Parts: sequence; structure tokens; C-alpha cells
Amino acid sequence: MNKKAGVSVKTNDYVKYMTQTIVKYADQPKEERKRLRSERKQARASFWYRWFGILPYILYTEVKKKRKL
Repeated sequence: MNKKAGVSVKTNDYVKYMTQTIVKYADQPKEERKRLRSERKQARASFWYRWFGILPYILYTEVKKKRKL
């Protein structure tokens, strides 16, 4: 019976955390949510870097620079 009680406590903690997160999100003004979303999007690494690593990313940027010149 002790194991079941431990699992329910963890479940209750998780439900409490999720509820707090949802309420915090819902209480924010729409403009604030949009601003935070755009900041997170700008802070993310580019597609090439995330999917292929640093070397292909450097190669891609160098080719892109040469095409502009």
C-alpha cells in the first residue's frame, strides 16, 4: 500500500504543477504571450544548426555570403 500512496503523491504534485502553469499562462495578457513567444523563437538556433550541426551550418552561411557578393 505504501507504493500506491507514493505514486498518488507524485501524481498530485504533477497535477498541481500543470494547473499552476496553465493558470499562469491564462492570466497573462495576449500581447505578453505573443511577445514571449517571439522572443523564444528568435533565441532558437537556426534550422540548419539544430538538424545538422555546426559544420554544415558554417558551410551554408559561407555559401550564402558568397551569393550576396
